[in-house]
Amino acid sequence: MLEVLDAGALRRWCRAGLEGLAAAQQEIDDLNVYPVPDGDTGTNLRLTMAATVEAVEAAASGLAPTVTAMVLGSLMGARGNSGVILSQLLRGLGEVIGPLEAVGPVDLVEALRRSAASAYSAVDDPVEGTVLTVAREAAAASRGTTLVDVVRSARLAAAQSLARTPELLPALKAAGVVDAGGRGWCVLLEALELVVTGAPVVAPPAMLVPRDRSGLAYAREAGSDAFAYEVQFLLRDAPDDRVVLLKEQLRGLGDSLVVVGGEGLYNVHVHVNDVGAALEVGIEAGRPFRIAVTRFADQVPVQAAKRPEGRAVVAVAPGEGLAALFRETGAQVVDGGPSANPSTAELLAAIRASGAGEVVLLPNDGNVRAVAAAAAEQARGEGLAVAVIPTRSVVQGLSAASVSDMRRAFDDEVAAMSAAAGATRFAEVTTAARDALTTVGPCAKGDVLGLLDGDVAVIGSDVEQVGRDLLHRMLDGGGELATVVVGAQADPDAGQRLSDYLAKNHPVVEVLVLHGGQPHYPLLLGVE
Repeated sequence: MLEVLDAGALRRWCRAGLEGLAAAQQEIDDLNVYPVPDGDTGTNLRLTMAATVEAVEAAASGLAPTVTAMVLGSLMGARGNSGVILSQLLRGLGEVIGPLEAVGPVDLVEALRRSAASAYSAVDDPVEGTVLTVAREAAAASRGTTLVDVVRSARLAAAQSLARTPELLPALKAAGVVDAGGRGWCVLLEALELVVTGAPVVAPPAMLVPRDRSGLAYAREAGSDAFAYEVQFLLRDAPDDRVVLLKEQLRGLGDSLVVVGGEGLYNVHVHVNDVGAALEVGIEAGRPFRIAVTRFADQVPVQAAKRPEGRAVVAVAPGEGLAALFRETGAQVVDGGPSANPSTAELLAAIRASGAGEVVLLPNDGNVRAVAAAAAEQARGEGLAVAVIPTRSVVQGLSAASVSDMRRAFDDEVAAMSAAAGATRFAEVTTAARDALTTVGPCAKGDVLGLLDGDVAVIGSDVEQVGRDLLHRMLDGGGELATVVVGAQADPDAGQRLSDYLAKNHPVVEVLVLHGGQPHYPLLLGVE
């Protein structure tokens, strides 16, 4: 039983929340009445939380950096109306807990209340019987002298509020369902209780879903059927006064308006008929990017006959040793990595050569992700379904590939692999190629560098000592499995010695030693 929430607990909550939303995705999608899977509430909540987890896992240690990453990750990754509202709920939590060293019961009550109020303020036309109601009533009922009391009271009140949503929203009552977004918030509170108590919550099914969804009228997650397009974008460099004007102008163009964010960065969601006018408003306010436009009438599932059958995983890996490890998982491999990034054409050729209609792409390096996204976009234009898991290290890629299951639906496969990658912290040991100034001080050519989540964290002279230091730092945040990938420039016995070190200093951690033979990086490390 936790007495307070710290950075480690917050990260575990984000991961558990993602796992819970992934497990409940179909249930939540079926509660929603918008008949296109890519636009459904469960899918959008899961994708938003996946982006949140990715940001949190990459954050520096400490509660404040973790909260900042949670808020920014959810804002940048928010998908759809429900995802944007979720990002604002998390933002409200962050406003209270961010400045603290640890979160006690009184703090959590205040955070939940701020969270609900923040979400209400972000929605242009708040509707009762939605996630807003569930969050508000859960927060109002939260109380107790211990963290367990507060979390449990909030979770129980959320479930009761969810059950009442059909009485508040006639469309839900007519459909025989509860609110989909509200169910998502219940899942996240269940995940929080799991983290605090260590015991999973056995929650009853939200409500039976209708057998025929074609007659349901409460569409597009929110808003009326008067508007044909969903427009969403991130907005940078927008002064507060311009955001106020943006809201007024978008309010006159459509409905389902939600604008969240602050300090010059916002996520904007609206339903309109005039897409150009909506984007012009955004341009006048700041710099829109990641623009997504959906025409509701076009959202018809692609017929399976229009694309090849089968599924493949394509992974980028440097060296034959790592390539062999990925092939053991069933993946097809493109040679590349640090100092030898593959091109868009090479990745596109690998996607085509797989002969599969559904392809999961693992870039496994931060510098390859943009190229992978470009190749995927091109392949989608050819009728293929391609998803890029944003892996920044081969250890994240190996974690994702290890959970691949071709029997799953493609969206579920992407969710599971994303969750596995996001749950893997990574570190690398390399040698400085030149004198430089790093975030932890100056280094000289030939120094051994320890990179944690891509940033220099340790400067030393011994590969194994730097590896031990990195593993110790990563395991301070918790972990059950440590992976050590030994490179071409390391002593072949280095992996075993690191395994012995962990057995002595972290005896409950399982250790997996692999011989990747990768160049430039004597050690690649991962912790799950």
